[in-house]
Amino acid sequence: MATGSVRSEKITFTGSLGDTLAARLDRPVGPIRAYALFAHCFTCSKDIFAASRIAGALAERGIAVLRFDFTGLGMSEGDFANTNFSSNVADLVAAADYLRTEHEAPRVLVGHSLGGAAVLAAASEVPEAVAVATIGAPSTAHHVADSFANDIETIERDGEAEVTLAGRPFKIKKQFLEDIAETTLKDKIATLKKALIVFHAPLDAQVSVDNAADIFTAAKHPKSFVSLDDADHLLTRKEDAIYVADVLSAWASRYLPETDAADLLPLEKGKVTVEETGAGKFQHLVRIGNHEIFADEPKKVGGDDTGLAPYDLLLAGLGACTSMTMRLYAARKGINATKLGVTLSHDKVHADDCEECAAEGNQKIDVMYRELSIEGDMSDEERAKLVEIANKCPVHRTLESDIEVVTRLKA
Repeated sequence: MATGSVRSEKITFTGSLGDTLAARLDRPVGPIRAYALFAHCFTCSKDIFAASRIAGALAERGIAVLRFDFTGLGMSEGDFANTNFSSNVADLVAAADYLRTEHEAPRVLVGHSLGGAAVLAAASEVPEAVAVATIGAPSTAHHVADSFANDIETIERDGEAEVTLAGRPFKIKKQFLEDIAETTLKDKIATLKKALIVFHAPLDAQVSVDNAADIFTAAKHPKSFVSLDDADHLLTRKEDAIYVADVLSAWASRYLPETDAADLLPLEKGKVTVEETGAGKFQHLVRIGNHEIFADEPKKVGGDDTGLAPYDLLLAGLGACTSMTMRLYAARKGINATKLGVTLSHDKVHADDCEECAAEGNQKIDVMYRELSIEGDMSDEERAKLVEIANKCPVHRTLESDIEVVTRLKA
């Protein structure tokens, strides 16, 4: 799947308990500045809106993001009842190992809610990471027990219990309670040695803002705190998730190396490159100098409609050249043309049906229809002259001339 300048692909890797974990890698179509790892909230999945939006925003800024379902959650294999906070941390380290092996080790770690506590705990095991971000994170792993406080006595007595979290049943075992009770984060935070940004809503009903204060106080500089005002814990409002995504992506960029200059060098003047992106059936990235656009086909012919179709690009070139040529002439002759525009379309018709075509016979020919829009206080003679000059634009002349396309295989 591709949206704008971002590709999102499904992948899998082996988690800490040996199960196959489901993941998505969101990455830019162009050069990748760095990789990031995203950890979701307790009993959530990689596909919640906040996770997908934040991953997409980072990818738009050149940062590829791996988000995955912890063991036993979402599309990942395994039994949730056998997991705990420590296994979640180990899953994060396994995800970092996957990126290190297949692509590049993550330089940014992002965690939402309990996922935030997990990235704080895992950060020391990802030495390549230079920046850590927490969103609505608790300062202790034990905080998660508050979400099933009424069942703790049963769990301790019977060894396990089925609890309801976010409207869904989950089995929690006694080992889970013992694990979070033994886990401390303060020392981990104090020795982080990475840039830290803490996002938290003052009115967060699930994880109080006091947790953010504890994390921020324990951490050493560089550190930042961003208030999420009246956002809810899961960032269910689109504008809240977008705000976090925008601030996070801008902040993270400060701690990352610039994109390799070689990747951004403009093409030789007059050269255009067109390459498949791998997203969808037809999407291509078109590079002209410092500019990039997408080419694609409409959905009715099997494309994803993420960019201009080939004939759209051809018409756009003719239209732009036509309007620019009229503008140059108007400026040179002092014609008061306040606004110029061109509307174009393309069709294949029989030569006999085209009154203005010079071709003979009943063969099919390409016809481009061009309608000019010329606004301004000018005489009829000046308006007619602009129409005449439109037919002399360089692209128009090229299209009507004898064209030869020379093709060779690149060495």
